[in-house]
Amino acid sequence: MGKGDQRSKRGKIHVGTFGRLRKRKKAKNTASKAGTKKAAKKAK
Repeated sequence: MGKGDQRSKRGKIHVGTFGRLRKRKKAKNTASKAGTKKAAKKAK
């Protein structure tokens, strides 16, 4: 169990994969929210 083991969290970090042991973080969608506020201010 170590860097070579793809079933462990450390192995997934080393290989660069995701799975049950290493979940992906959800991307925050901040760019679209900021764009809509600016467009609303310009429309007024």
